Amino acid sequence: MTTRGVVVWFTGLPASGKTTLAKHVRDRLASRASCVLLDSDEVRDLLEDHTYDADRRDHFYKVLGNLAVLLARQGHVVLVAATAPRRAYRERVRAEAPAFVEIYVRTPLEACEARDLKGLYARARAGASSSLPGVGVPYEPPFSPDVTAEGGLDRDAAAVIDRLVSCRAIAPASG
Repeated sequence: MTTRGVVVWFTGLPASGKTTLAKHVRDRLASRASCVLLDSDEVRDLLEDHTYDADRRDHFYKVLGNLAVLLARQGHVVLVAATAPRRAYRERVRAEAPAFVEIYVRTPLEACEARDLKGLYARARAGASSSLPGVGVPYEPPFSPDVTAEGGLDRDAAAVIDRLVSCRAIAPASG
């Protein structure tokens, strides 16, 4: 099991499928690399931080990014499933991580709204929340993502893994 520490950031609108894809990649890499999945919702729950104003959001992404970099420096493949609506959040981690791979889960806003199990978009559209990326606050997609995932789970996971091999974060599959 040869790995070089790397942060793999899955970004996209809320309910775009970031966590689903990250879990699929983690499961496919289980025998090949030491993987850690940091899902933003789970990390927010651990930190008991469910405030989404600009200052708290900045702080949260700084903490999440620092944790991802710390784990990557220890040789883990760190899969981060988090909107990170500002490019600056992701670019800061890119600058500090031993290696960084950006995955853009490009799902149309209408599709995200249609499959939103948490009701985030309905609350935002009703005026109950003004901090939802893509509705209440801008979402800044990556300029040049390493992989653009557009809805084929197996195909997208394979593209992510191929990228990790090509940047030498993981060894090619044996056999």
